[in-house]
Amino acid sequence: MDIKARLVVEGFLSGLHASPFKGFSQEFADYRQYMPGDEVKMIDWKVYGRSDRFYVKEFQEETNLRAYILLDKSGSMGYGKKMSKLEYAKHLAACLAYMLFRQKDSVGIATFDRVIDEIIPPSARRTNFMMLLRTIEKAMPAGETSLHNVLYSLAQKIKRRGLVIVLSDMFDDPDETLKALRSFRYRKHEILVLQILDKDESEFPFEESAIFSDLESDSEMVVTPGLIRDRYRQRFSAFLNYYHQELLQSHIDHTVLHTAMPYDKALFAYLHKRARLV
Repeated sequence: MDIKARLVVEGFLSGLHASPFKGFSQEFADYRQYMPGDEVKMIDWKVYGRSDRFYVKEFQEETNLRAYILLDKSGSMGYGKKMSKLEYAKHLAACLAYMLFRQKDSVGIATFDRVIDEIIPPSARRTNFMMLLRTIEKAMPAGETSLHNVLYSLAQKIKRRGLVIVLSDMFDDPDETLKALRSFRYRKHEILVLQILDKDESEFPFEESAIFSDLESDSEMVVTPGLIRDRYRQRFSAFLNYYHQELLQSHIDHTVLHTAMPYDKALFAYLHKRARLV
């Protein structure tokens, strides 16, 4: 997982080219024209030799960002054909952790289903990063969802302000979940919700009648897809739109991801969020 996270993140960052996200260089960020009062030692004489103009180097200042990755490992996250939602979320969590670690920011994680399973407090140490990866790797889908109760509990446990990144399918009561997320905002945290879905859940492509099983309980239902597809799609779309609009009004960033998507969309969402915090 460490190697994959490195490959994904380094490939992503190298593809940014002339990126506006200057914070993602450990030292050098950009050039700007020399102004009276700037230190002469900061002039880049090689650039002067090529352009006959004085430019100085800009460097990224320390941000001391503290980030908390909240990974949902409830039963519904186990759905998927080529890749389950949880597998996608685990790889994404590793990529985000590596990106934060690369920046010398502090990163921690909490895994949960109905209750909190494991918490690793934020730290910028490599030993902490490796513990975090091991925690991600061993997360397995199980248990019912109680996202709102877990979020309320974590909001009370996380004392220092920081960036909270939620990786979940958000399959819980929307109103209660929104209240719980707003409790983080009340405590001055910044929040990024990455809602991870399988395309089957939004498109409902099934054709033949079948028994559908709930991944978080023992309940089953015989379904004829053709009879309910249109209504299902309308309600699922309304479910997503409700979350998006309410989160937007609460100043909480929200991005919907499907497991077939490259990780770039999520990493861009994170970069945009972080750029506003610097």
